[in-house]
Amino acid sequence: MATLKSCSVCLRDSALQLPRHNSGDSYKRRNAKWRAPQAAVLPNFHLPMRSFEVKHRTSAEDIKSLRLITAIKTPYLPDGRFDLEAYDALVNMQITNGAEAVIVGGTTGEGQLMSWDEHIMLIGHTVNCFGGSIKVIGNTGSNSTREAIHASEQGFAVGMHAALHINPYYGKTSLDGLIAHFNSVISMGPTIIYNVPSRTGQDIPPRVIDRVAKSANLAGIKECVGNDRIEEYADKGIVVWSGNDDQCHDARWSHGATGVISVTSNLIPGLMREIMFRGKNPSLNSKILPLVNWLFQEPNPIGLNTALAQLGVVRPVFRLPYVPLPLEKRLEFVDLVKEIGRENFVGDKDVKVLDDDDFILVGRRKKNEKVRDIAVVLFVFECGNDGNWHIQEESSLQMAILKYAEEEGGGD
Repeated sequence: MATLKSCSVCLRDSALQLPRHNSGDSYKRRNAKWRAPQAAVLPNFHLPMRSFEVKHRTSAEDIKSLRLITAIKTPYLPDGRFDLEAYDALVNMQITNGAEAVIVGGTTGEGQLMSWDEHIMLIGHTVNCFGGSIKVIGNTGSNSTREAIHASEQGFAVGMHAALHINPYYGKTSLDGLIAHFNSVISMGPTIIYNVPSRTGQDIPPRVIDRVAKSANLAGIKECVGNDRIEEYADKGIVVWSGNDDQCHDARWSHGATGVISVTSNLIPGLMREIMFRGKNPSLNSKILPLVNWLFQEPNPIGLNTALAQLGVVRPVFRLPYVPLPLEKRLEFVDLVKEIGRENFVGDKDVKVLDDDDFILVGRRKKNEKVRDIAVVLFVFECGNDGNWHIQEESSLQMAILKYAEEEGGGD
């Protein structure tokens, strides 16, 4: 009760004090020199939405020790919704083969194609099902600081262990803006900062990280610039993960990286664990490099989505604008699986060469879905002859709209 009282006092004391209008000095105000208004500052106005009753509590120190983190793929049903059965199976394969954490809804998981409702639901689902066996890191970053704060609050509220935050992209900002952005979100909980200039159009230079590193919530950096940058952070004692699968072996054993946040581990988690845990192994690294190069010949996650579909682990469903790799590349993947060994890949089905017609590309909802929703929601009431409103399961107006929806949607 004392805490609540002090909080109310804080908000009351910080309330805006508006000047009273005095009609007598209107003449003076019209002739006075204009002055820029001063911003109103409300101290402690934003209080973090957080709970101390977290089922699988963790800290930044727990995240810093992770060596193999999989940027997990999000599978889809034929209508474009999440295929949670396939997703659960894929996460279980990661756990069984030694991955220590998953990034949910990252670039690989196509968070950029999700609504925030889908995003938070998938994070919560992953925590609920697997949070006791693997660390769940939710991609709650955004180029809008307000959205990043809101999504991070929700992600931690549903139990994620850490947040992944990219720098503001497309619009970009100044270096001071980067610092302000990261300082605004890092207070929510353990945080990994993700630097990938090829996607954002802006590098996060070390001087920005040096400022943000003052927070105890900084778990580390996912760095895609290269191993020289990784070594620079490692020499300062800042935890860093390689974001490039083709460089992760040398990053881990020659440049001080703690581990890797990997796309390839979706396919061969056991081999990726061996590279991260069992010391230098240039021969194994050379063995998997052709697969890594194949995966990234087109922007991620196009190659991964194609490969998992060919392995029968996920349905061959793509949310546009992603489309599968062409037939000649699908043939190459079959050869790569044979060279590396089918037993090293996830799933237990034979690898297949899928035809173009086997893939489903999802761009939007069916034409009549929205119209049907409106009909059901808005027209459940109808005015009767007695002048009163009655619940009608099938009002004449509703039926007319449903008929129109069927005609527009092709009768399905």
